[in-house]
Amino acid sequence: MQNKLRIAFIGGGNMAHALIGGLIADLTGPEHIHVIDVNQTSLARVETEFGVSTALGVDDRLAHVDVIVLAVKPQQLRDVVEELMPYLRGQLLLSIVAGIRASDISRWLNGYNKIVRSMPNTPALIAKGMTGLYALPDVTAAQREMAESIMRAVGFTLWLEQESMIDAVTAISGSGPAYVFYFIEAMQQAAQELGLSAEQGTQLAIATFNGAAQLALHASEPVALLRERVTSKGGTTYAALSSMEESGVKAAIVAAIKAAELRGKELGDEFGRQA
Repeated sequence: MQNKLRIAFIGGGNMAHALIGGLIADLTGPEHIHVIDVNQTSLARVETEFGVSTALGVDDRLAHVDVIVLAVKPQQLRDVVEELMPYLRGQLLLSIVAGIRASDISRWLNGYNKIVRSMPNTPALIAKGMTGLYALPDVTAAQREMAESIMRAVGFTLWLEQESMIDAVTAISGSGPAYVFYFIEAMQQAAQELGLSAEQGTQLAIATFNGAAQLALHASEPVALLRERVTSKGGTTYAALSSMEESGVKAAIVAAIKAAELRGKELGDEFGRQA
């Protein structure tokens, strides 16, 4: 597929921008990418930076691409897919729109089933993302490969056999960066309260998270064992983790992720009720 995959983006925001950059580096040429957006500033950005073609509205080029990436706000998607209907010729629709199920997109398109739903996260902006993918039954093996190749341009991918599991992916990796930032904020605050400067606290917290994540990524042992190895009984780490356990930190994190998953289901229901 190198330099041959023809892709149209509906929406030219930050995630689309990241995907285009990754695709041009690894998968296809700018002459094969077309971006549609009502925002002239977004179009000027991708056209200037990447040399792709752009348009302010849907056009005939959509009928001749292999993949149409849906990258608009959830509230806009219902109207957008209606505009696509005259141009659909069996192309893959790859949705990166949060909260809207592939089955509802298919229903809005009168049963069109060449749809893959994905849930990327914000580290995709620096090609370190994690994306969950779900394909409707009519998606071919070749189209699944296309979808995976596109999302792998900005990080890692994980296929799911049930669309309902997208809500779990959203709760863990989709929302997950915010949990990490939240913990970093707490470490920064603690650093300052212990007498370090704000800059020192930031450097220590971010470097520690980055290093620990890389160690977990490359280690063959489970993370529980990695934790045990730095937790000597009676030591400083033991004191910290014991305090967290007494405060119910792990249980609170699990409960928070379950709340996120439930909200994902609720949003899917709300958006799906659109006529």
